[in-house]
Amino acid sequence: MTTAKKSMDDIMALCKRRGFVYQASEIYGGINGFWDYGPLGAQLKKNLRDAWWEDMVMNPCRGRRGPGGERVRCVPVETCIIQHPKVWEASGHLAGFADPMRKCPGCGHFVRADQYWETLAQGSEWLRSLVQEFEPSPEPTKSPGLDSARMLKWAKSKGKRLAPNLALVRNPEVTLSWLATRVNGQPDVPPELEEIVRYVATEQLHATGLQEPCPRCGGVLDAPAPFKLMFESWAGVTQSDDNKVYLRPETAQGIFVHFKNVVDTTRVKVPFGIGNTGRSFRNEITPRNFTFRSREFEQAELEFFCHPDEAAGWYAFWRDFRLEWWRSVGLGSDNLRLREHEKDELSHYSTATCDIEYRFPFTAPDFGELEGVAHRGCYDLTQHTEHSGVKLDYFDTERGETLPNGSRKGERYVPHVIEPAAGLDRGALAIVCEAYTRDESRPSPEIMRFHPRIAPIKAAVFPLVNKDGMPEVAERLHAELFARFGRAGFVEMDAKQSIGKRYARMDEAGCPCCFTVDGDTLKDQTVTVRDRDTGAQERIGIDRSAEYLAERLGA
Repeated sequence: MTTAKKSMDDIMALCKRRGFVYQASEIYGGINGFWDYGPLGAQLKKNLRDAWWEDMVMNPCRGRRGPGGERVRCVPVETCIIQHPKVWEASGHLAGFADPMRKCPGCGHFVRADQYWETLAQGSEWLRSLVQEFEPSPEPTKSPGLDSARMLKWAKSKGKRLAPNLALVRNPEVTLSWLATRVNGQPDVPPELEEIVRYVATEQLHATGLQEPCPRCGGVLDAPAPFKLMFESWAGVTQSDDNKVYLRPETAQGIFVHFKNVVDTTRVKVPFGIGNTGRSFRNEITPRNFTFRSREFEQAELEFFCHPDEAAGWYAFWRDFRLEWWRSVGLGSDNLRLREHEKDELSHYSTATCDIEYRFPFTAPDFGELEGVAHRGCYDLTQHTEHSGVKLDYFDTERGETLPNGSRKGERYVPHVIEPAAGLDRGALAIVCEAYTRDESRPSPEIMRFHPRIAPIKAAVFPLVNKDGMPEVAERLHAELFARFGRAGFVEMDAKQSIGKRYARMDEAGCPCCFTVDGDTLKDQTVTVRDRDTGAQERIGIDRSAEYLAERLGA
């Protein structure tokens, strides 16, 4: 089953019901763009973070060699959310980190100008309703037919409730007359949907030209204006511009400003990477799609420093490994892809960038960004050198011409940087969406098929009934499994409800396998093991339970 066929409403309902994700400050009505993780969600996200940390920092690329057989070396840092304001001046965030926004004077709604049509298509209730009044085209490649009578009826009924500020609703006869003039004036060139939308939003065509409506109420949007995405605060006693600070919009800059410190205080040599995970903040005007676009989120970023001549090879290496890594933690379907940026998409300092994208239910049939891998050149280190006055270059003793004594003369250069930058919240959301499966043949049809490494519950132990010595045996088995596997996730013990309902609860939580102690256990020291994905059951010796689970988890 592909993610495109899954219901985001069903996924969100399960996330709330089973304790994966909660609305932040829910008892007070919540706050838009902020989400909290419940017990299962917090552990799932920790497992994802730990997997990234293990495979990117502690055992980089799982021992795989880089270009030319070079061993991949990485070290960790942990940097503050609040940095010196000049960090963001040097990085360009203060001057350029502002999205063009459009405001609706009628309802106060904001829309990102560069995402206007996407927002309208995905989030406008009134547009979805109005499109239903179009006559279907006899040919899929042709534009839909327009029935003025049906559109007029819609404007006087549903339109008043859904889009009270739309020109078609406020003055339908005039608005439809402009549209009719356009259709009759160019009968061989039927209007596309975007043009139709502009016409139904326009009342005074000659005075204003075609207008663009608010996705929420249909009112005419203001012209685009920049809006700062960085959260501001103050450090110190007085709240003045001299004490203004910012919550970081990314973790990467904390790595760059410590490049010299890391080189000076460790024995690591270029090429090497510095990894960092942590919270970042962006004041998104239109946070949406569950945890996909939030105002507070967690990143996992690696800045890999290398010689300029080797940067292209390292870019290809990290691009390929990161795609493979996401597949290894459970995104193994055709819902995952790698997309190289076109030249007109690249940042001015980048020579190559790609996105690892996932087809979420709310983006299908299109894809949404999961991680970016960018060849950033030497832009960041150069910018921080210019703004701080501290040289952030590197003296490489293993390069340069060979001297008479056989040593190298050395070479000084500013390293180039390859940046694999992942969103842990988006990653967790993609894993949840991919794992969510419905099997109507089961008593409880919802199953979370998590990869065992990421699953928040690693195993469950059930006494078939809560008597006859079974709970005591189950307790001992639970203690054994928890002692070995509890560091990686929960090991549940549950004696309530029917065994079928307990299995169903574990399916919804994504537990890979369940061990059931029954009457035969007391006779022959065997237990029933049930597989989450297939529902198949088998008997094994109770003394093999830990070994069996280790094989299932790959531990």
